[in-house]
Amino acid sequence: MELLPVDHAQATLVGRVLLDAGPTPVLVRGGDVLDVSGTAPTAADLLDRDDLAGVTGPRICGVAALGTADGPRLLAPVDLQVIKACGVTFALSAIERVIEERARGDADKASEIRGDLEAKVGSGIRSVVPGSTGAASLKTALIDAGMWSQYLEVAIGPDAEVFTKAPVLSAVGWGDDVGIRSDSDWNNPEPEVVLIVDSKGNPRGATLGNDVNLRDFEGRSALLLGKAKDNNASTALGPFIRLFDASFTMDDVRSAVVDLQIEGPEGYRLSGTNKMSEISRDPTDLVRQALSEHQYPDGFALFLGTLFAPVQDRDHPGRGFTHKEGDMVRIATPKLGALVNRVTTSKAAPPWEFGIRDLMRNLVARGLLA
Repeated sequence: MELLPVDHAQATLVGRVLLDAGPTPVLVRGGDVLDVSGTAPTAADLLDRDDLAGVTGPRICGVAALGTADGPRLLAPVDLQVIKACGVTFALSAIERVIEERARGDADKASEIRGDLEAKVGSGIRSVVPGSTGAASLKTALIDAGMWSQYLEVAIGPDAEVFTKAPVLSAVGWGDDVGIRSDSDWNNPEPEVVLIVDSKGNPRGATLGNDVNLRDFEGRSALLLGKAKDNNASTALGPFIRLFDASFTMDDVRSAVVDLQIEGPEGYRLSGTNKMSEISRDPTDLVRQALSEHQYPDGFALFLGTLFAPVQDRDHPGRGFTHKEGDMVRIATPKLGALVNRVTTSKAAPPWEFGIRDLMRNLVARGLLA
């Protein structure tokens, strides 16, 4: 099945589905989707279990029913976990953020700026280790040349960019519409691997994510990051969390190749790739920085950043890519499956209405909480 890892029969997958009773955490084990809410009422509870071998529950359906009209609706696989994200973790994305900044969010100026920046700073950023003596020397040289940027600071400096991407329970899942602001005219998907960290700060597994990006908003000012990143339906996660075990480790995250395909309603097609081997900071270092002087008692999801930055023209020469309503976005890698969403606006997407109080009331009504 496209939405599951190719070897899902050997993998332990954690997810959530919407049943008549409400949002339900599930385990995918072999060919079965199991309701494990009786053992772990929330996905956060389930991921805090050190041993899932003995966790079981009623069978909901077979895996073949997932993603079909007759199957249960898939939700984002996290619930109480905070959704965090790291930005500018790849050299190419650092250059693209500087382009946005220098273009002041104007896509028409991007092409000319891109060629100049790549020639002057591209090789230096790609070869330096963030936070190293070499990075400090490069920073000094770029400042002297008048080319320093706040984005280069987080690209090669000691501190990574870590921000809160979305509120608890607001992410959308496989098959849902994903939203861009209706007043944005330069934006793109960001295909990423997302680590899932438990309440003790231990990475437990990974899933796929779309960290929807508004290049015009953030390009006008980095202080607009919150408005650029956190909007209705602007965070997609899924389809399932694959837990780390002997067949899937952090090294698989480090070597993952994430493919992106966009199919537009007018017949436009775009393909891209996010190669995790080109990340500038190790995923475990990003987890460490997210935990620096902060605690997450329910755990958290951490977007690791993307290499992908679309520059292929869509409508006008030199203007690059931007979304249109109706775009189908597919993000996939063999060991994590595929995350598929249709693009709409945050204004037109179904409003986020099921919050933490609703979840607690639902669990009490089902007898899952005292």
